[in-house]
Amino acid sequence: MAANRLQIQGDDSVLLRVTHANLKTFSADIRFSLQSTVDSVKEKLWKKCGTSVNSMCLELYDDTNTKLSDLSDNSRPLGFYSPLNGYRLHIIDLDPSSVTSGGWLEDTSLVEKYSISEEAYEKRDGTFRKFKGRLASQNPSALGNKKPDNYMEDLCANIKVGDRCEVEPGEKRGVVKFVGRAESLAPGFWVGVQYDEPLGNHDGMVKGVRYFDCPPQHGVIVRPDKVKVGDYPEQDPFEVDEI
Repeated sequence: MAANRLQIQGDDSVLLRVTHANLKTFSADIRFSLQSTVDSVKEKLWKKCGTSVNSMCLELYDDTNTKLSDLSDNSRPLGFYSPLNGYRLHIIDLDPSSVTSGGWLEDTSLVEKYSISEEAYEKRDGTFRKFKGRLASQNPSALGNKKPDNYMEDLCANIKVGDRCEVEPGEKRGVVKFVGRAESLAPGFWVGVQYDEPLGNHDGMVKGVRYFDCPPQHGVIVRPDKVKVGDYPEQDPFEVDEI
């Protein structure tokens, strides 16, 4: 920001860029009254950067980064040093044990992290690990546990392509068109069925992969525990039970 050398008449404030010798990432534009004493300026800056008033030295730089003066007299008003808008006020912290020294306020790697042994953590109640364990025991699918590749393979032993079947829920009848793994679905074994009626979700293609062919809205792929094979002839939709 170029310094504004045309001060507005009656404007007794100035906007300065503030930097800090110890805090490399600290930079702020702050407006000060030209009537404020240097001591008051330091008090205002202490609340923003943590350097105590008694340990703070201030340097004034112009907009070309040339040092103009040290604000060494705490009793003088800021206007005595003739700062202009866009000038820089640089803070130097003289306290070697200050909170601003050593990078503690900026480098989190310097902060000692809390640690706990595995044995002590296991003894604690109310930890996330124990909560996760309870959740998994109550609802194994809640944590997205990956199923093995042979999941429900045993249930497919008596299911083969061409078998008549009934699918739960709803006792929907059809013919088995596919038995095996479906790479576009979850791990494990699946059964593809062509319904006798348009009660399905697709035509045998799921997520861009074709597993079998059937008329639109007649296909479905379900887990084998939902399929019963046997004597399930196609039902006549006009057939009614005797009264």
